[in-house]
Amino acid sequence: MQDVNNIVNGQKLFLKPEYQEVLKNKKEFEGNMGSINPAKVDEVQKWTESWEYREKNLAREAITVNPAKACQPLGAIMAGLGFEGTMPYVHGSHGCVAYFRSYFTRHFKEPTPCVSDSMSESAAVFGGLANMKDGLRNCNAMYKPEHIAVSTTCMAEVIGDDLNAFISGAREDAEGELDELPITYAHTPSFVGSHITGYDNMMKAMLEQLNPPKSEKVVDEERINIIPGFEPYLGSLAEVKEISKLFSDKIVMLGDHEEQWNTGAGEYQLYAGGTSLADAKTAINAKTTISLQKYSTIQTAKTIKNKWKQGYETSNPIGLAGTDEFVMKLSELTGKEVPAVLATQRAQLVDAMQDSYPYMHGKKFAIYGDPDFLLGLVSFIVEMGGIPTHVLCNNAPRKGWEADMQAIIDKSVWAKDCQIWPSKDLWHLRSLMFTEPVDFLIGNVYGKELYRDTGIPLIRIGFPIFDRHHLHRYSISGYKGALNLLTWITNAVLDQLDEETKDVAETDYFFDCVR
Repeated sequence: MQDVNNIVNGQKLFLKPEYQEVLKNKKEFEGNMGSINPAKVDEVQKWTESWEYREKNLAREAITVNPAKACQPLGAIMAGLGFEGTMPYVHGSHGCVAYFRSYFTRHFKEPTPCVSDSMSESAAVFGGLANMKDGLRNCNAMYKPEHIAVSTTCMAEVIGDDLNAFISGAREDAEGELDELPITYAHTPSFVGSHITGYDNMMKAMLEQLNPPKSEKVVDEERINIIPGFEPYLGSLAEVKEISKLFSDKIVMLGDHEEQWNTGAGEYQLYAGGTSLADAKTAINAKTTISLQKYSTIQTAKTIKNKWKQGYETSNPIGLAGTDEFVMKLSELTGKEVPAVLATQRAQLVDAMQDSYPYMHGKKFAIYGDPDFLLGLVSFIVEMGGIPTHVLCNNAPRKGWEADMQAIIDKSVWAKDCQIWPSKDLWHLRSLMFTEPVDFLIGNVYGKELYRDTGIPLIRIGFPIFDRHHLHRYSISGYKGALNLLTWITNAVLDQLDEETKDVAETDYFFDCVR
């Protein structure tokens, strides 16, 4: 097995003879001692690449295979961690919360604070009130939060636990320990929606429950709120804040989780950064709120527009056109001219796009991910002359998103060659890639098996990304973020070009390294 003087990683460890023997025996056991016909397996495998199988696959309704989305509480946790001193608290089983923490930690390579009240079998039968009473007191005593943001898992939702009643009961029994502690809550059932739904529900709940009623608001004509949405790129948060500061010091990001997952070496801080609770509690006073992700703030928008009667805008600052729209919106709302530094960044981006255009022009892409991410990325692909042949969004909202995406695709001269696939999963995408192949696949880590299966190169952009490091530290928003996207995609095209021209005196006639 392992040699203490020569520790090897899993990749090399499992190639050792003793492990190979174990794997061989395991395969024989799982194959029922040879009852499986390898030739038949190969035959079926080949059939799954056909148009006939594609039609059956696309007609599938009763099962989802690799949906490329997570469940609601994951998004609720991100929303909570965007505020200072906040401990996300999940009312449900410990296993669920361990999954959420590991999911974020593997993507950001940083610890993720979150607690649960560890509901077990008995709580599933009798309800989780006792767990909530003990859990909130323990959370407050051990972690000293300034605010607790409570969400739920499937277990609590299936049995119908009432968070408002449970939290009130916990306060009554806490002997004063919880009296001054803000505790906000949102029902986030995992069996509907996705992580962006959970983000939306938690953000709406926190803003509603932390702010005073509309009758008490005092409008600050200079204040603008920005809600980033479910943003896995910490650099994008930094970039948006940098752009905003060029226009006004009174632009406040509601839900700023940048520092939480970007701490430095040294002593660990349980609570790092985040929007101040003072700013969170006065969000109602802003003149306008801008959401950077329209479809991960659908319910939050209703509170801002309908309950608060506040100005509300959406702007997705990914790509050239998206960033232009965001910058001009800030200019309009603040009454200030676009700063020269942004004009310079834009000019630099346009120059870089011109340099790279010949390499992206006409390339076919299959792209999957979250709704707002796809709107921004597909817009950028179209700007660069690429062809978004397949655009797949498993958690696409039923209203609006497909029409918004079609409007972007209609700007392409290849619009008739592009297809939008809402509510489809990655097993659907596999059929699409075999029957209507593309040049490149863009998406999160779960596209790795598609790449291995179809041979179509994967460009890792999205969430989560477990098998590459530090991509989350970059921005994909703003002019500098668009330059990052341009760099990643163009260099992937060039990597593939190198791969296709590496045979000496056969394919190496395009060799971009001549003196």
